Amino acid sequence: MYYVNREQIELRLEAVPDIAAGLRHIAGTWNGDLLQGLVQERCLHLAIETVTDVGSYIIDGFIMRDASSYEDIIGIIHEEGVLDDTVFRSLLELVSLRKPLVQEYFHWDRTSLHPLTPKLPELLEHFVFSVHDYLNKELGPQPEGV
Repeated sequence: MYYVNREQIELRLEAVPDIAAGLRHIAGTWNGDLLQGLVQERCLHLAIETVTDVGSYIIDGFIMRDASSYEDIIGIIHEEGVLDDTVFRSLLELVSLRKPLVQEYFHWDRTSLHPLTPKLPELLEHFVFSVHDYLNKELGPQPEGV
């Protein structure tokens, strides 16, 4: 029997609408000022953390092979059927931004709209759907109020 912490997965997935809204706003109003650059940077970072946290909970809960990197988290959940090929490739591109955003933030270009920013809201929404679909197939629907 698996112990998949659906409560923690849901807490993280519930952040997606706000992250997507922030990304949509920035993509639609981009003027390259510092504040917008910082908002974009934080939204990208939150998207990465959300995706990798959820992926880690899935890997741990279903006792999948151990991940050796953030990219590997995405690879494992793709191999296990959580993500389709299109979402996988885009999320792999997203998580590759973690090091520049978190460790090399002093080099991050805050004056340019990142190419993933306008694409990411829909991708994150698809990710949420894919995770719910996978969990429902493997564990059955989550009872109401849980």
